[in-house]
Parts: sequence; structure tokens; C-alpha cells
Amino acid sequence: MTDTWITASIVAVIAALVGFFVVLRGAAFTAHAVPNAAFAGAAGASLVGVSSLAGLGVFSVGGALLIGLLSRKGRHDAVTALIVAFMLGLGALFLSWSTEYAPEIYSLLFGEVLGISANDVGLTAILALACLVVLAASYRPLMLSSTLPEVAEARGISSLRIDLLFLTLLALAATMAVPVVGALLMFSLMVGPPAAARAVTKHPAPAMTLAVVLALVTVWIAIAASYQTNWPIGFFVGVGSAAWYLVARVSAALFHL
Repeated sequence: MTDTWITASIVAVIAALVGFFVVLRGAAFTAHAVPNAAFAGAAGASLVGVSSLAGLGVFSVGGALLIGLLSRKGRHDAVTALIVAFMLGLGALFLSWSTEYAPEIYSLLFGEVLGISANDVGLTAILALACLVVLAASYRPLMLSSTLPEVAEARGISSLRIDLLFLTLLALAATMAVPVVGALLMFSLMVGPPAAARAVTKHPAPAMTLAVVLALVTVWIAIAASYQTNWPIGFFVGVGSAAWYLVARVSAALFHL
């Protein structure tokens, strides 16, 4: 349980910080697509007998870069939808060929946060540190490009480079989180708490801080509730993330935030 709390907390922090830019850039659909690409990679890695982390990394980065490059010549939503469908189909094909035990396959989508080992803690921490380094190094141009893209272009900040950098950051976060919370729950954590925070405040620092707090509370409550009830942790994470957003929108309307 100690490993579970530590790892889930690390995932929540990274999901909230990266998710802030997902919400700011209106990239929720992309945030749904990249973890699904990671799921297909893990399924493929399981099939050929290599590390699932390697498959996660290759497919999540590859899927993210495909979205970024193909979107330059076509509709972003159409490209993203097609890549989601392709990756899910590919993952289903890999799983149909695999002899892995069903719960292990199930965890690729919904996570296995209550089955975390000490090795998982170390790997998650290393990938989280990589995410934080990339985010800190690119914070200013990423923020400017997300809020004032025309000004960013005028200052010589390439929108293509920033898009690819953001997608790579998203892929790193997905690689770190999918083995822990699964492809679907990562999407919930990456959108729900940051969207709730943005509904309450438009200032970046308070919004990011609030998003981290909400994500942490969500996973802590989900772990405790799942342990006590034996219900799927995904239920509590998904409902909790949506509930924060609903509460934030109602509060913003009542107090004119």
C-alpha cells in the first residue's frame, strides 16, 4: 500500500501539471488518443516478450508525433480520431494473439494501482522527473504559444516545434502513468482536475497548484475507497474527476469567478 500511495501520488502530480496545458490548449481529445497509443504499445510488447515500458514509450511517442505532423495538413480532430481508432484496433489485434492472463490485459486500460511493486515506484519517479525537466525547460514558450499563438509566432517561436514538444511531453506522461492507472484513467486525471481548476481561476500558478491538489485528493480517496469497498479504483477516479469539474463550474457561476 505504501508503494501504491507513492506511485499514484507521483502520477497525479504529473497528470495535473501536463493536464493544465492540455486544457489550456483545448487538446483533451489528443490526451485521450496518446494513452490509447501507449496501450497498443504495451500489448505489442507483451506479445513479443519485451518490456511493456519500451512498448509504451515507442507507441505513445510515435502516436503523439503522428498526430502533430499529420494535423498540419488536415483537420486535427479527424486525424486524432483516426489514430485513436487505429491504435485501439492494433491493440485489440495484439491482445487477440497474446496468451497473457486476462487481468494483466485488463490493467493496460484500467490500471493496477493496488498491485504496484517497489520497481514500479522507481521507474515512475524517473519518468516523472523527465516530465518535470521538460516542462520546466519549455514552460515559458509553451505558455505563450498556448495563450497567445500569434505573439509567439511573432517572437520566433515555431508552432510546429511547440506542438511536437507538447505532444512528446504528453507521451512521456502517458508512458509513466498507463502501467499504474491505465489508459482510460490517465485521461480522467489529465482533464478533470485541471479543467476544474481553470473554471475557478484563470491565473496559471494558482490553477496549476489547485489542479495538483484536486488530482492528489482524487487518487487518495479512490485508493482508500477501493480498498474498503473492493470496487474498481477506476470508478472512483472517473467519478471524482468529473465531480470536481461539476463543483467548480457551479462555484464559478454562484460566485462569478
